[in-house]
Amino acid sequence: MKKLSALALIAVLGLGLASCSDADVTPTGGAASSPAAADAVAAPAEEKPKAEDVPSDHKSALKSAENYDKIIPMSKDGLFAQLSSDAGDKFSEEAAQYAVDNIKADWNANALKSAKNYQDMMAMSPEGIREQLTSEHGDKYTAEQADYAVANLP
Repeated sequence: MKKLSALALIAVLGLGLASCSDADVTPTGGAASSPAAADAVAAPAEEKPKAEDVPSDHKSALKSAENYDKIIPMSKDGLFAQLSSDAGDKFSEEAAQYAVDNIKADWNANALKSAKNYQDMMAMSPEGIREQLTSEHGDKYTAEQADYAVANLP
């Protein structure tokens, strides 16, 4: 019985190895299960551009975003609108998107700062603050960021 099990195992392993022919091996040495898998192996993973490859207007948009983040609490969508608006910084949408994708901002902390400003300056209710924070005509924070802010008000 043990010999029969061992022979069956060897046969299964042999069939598995035999099914891997040289035609199925990609240039990287891995087995390709389909043409799409071969393309996936051959295509390089998307990498962030190196600093020297980033267009100057993208760098300027990021610097502007960092300046705003130091003085005015904004949501990601609000910051994008400020950077790309004709009434704002007038950066291209691509440059503004690069900036909001690469800034190291704490969006929850920004939402809380905005909420405290509404609480202190306008004596708004928590629900009024939540609505202002999430409004597309207001601060444009996500519902989760607004919830965080309202839950952490003093």
